[in-house]
Amino acid sequence: MRVYVPLTLPGLAEAHRTGQLGDGPHTAYAVTQALREWYLSDDIEELEYAALSRAALASLRLLAADPGAPRRRVVVAVDVADGTASADPDRGLDPAAPGEVRLAGAVRLAKAAAVHADAADAETDVAAAARALDAADKGDDDARFVVDGAEDHELLWFATQEIPQLIG
Repeated sequence: MRVYVPLTLPGLAEAHRTGQLGDGPHTAYAVTQALREWYLSDDIEELEYAALSRAALASLRLLAADPGAPRRRVVVAVDVADGTASADPDRGLDPAAPGEVRLAGAVRLAKAAAVHADAADAETDVAAAARALDAADKGDDDARFVVDGAEDHELLWFATQEIPQLIG
């Protein structure tokens, strides 16, 4: 099963140093039944992209909580054994949580299939979105527009061998 783990660049650097994405548990995103119902598609590529997008928003939340981190969203795509990721059926009903899953233990970076991250030219929009996120969550339409500006930037794909250059 493919899951998408939101991080920041410092979090990715720590994962590269230790070989794992922390001790867990981890919140990640995957193609769940709740995501299928929310997205209304049977196309697996579209569903995977939706899960990646949910993880990118979670990465933005991590950036909002860490003002010292470079303003680039980071998502690690990891292949885990079926049954490793569990979705809370009650949480799946929350409109803010489609595709959310929990990974109980440590996740080895060696299981990563790829890293997705913003290009440097997205930093201004991502920084503004991180600042506006709280207001957007409270229903401010102008703030939501700012957050959407970050979401307009496509995350770039990086092979795991490129992590040293990405965090360098």
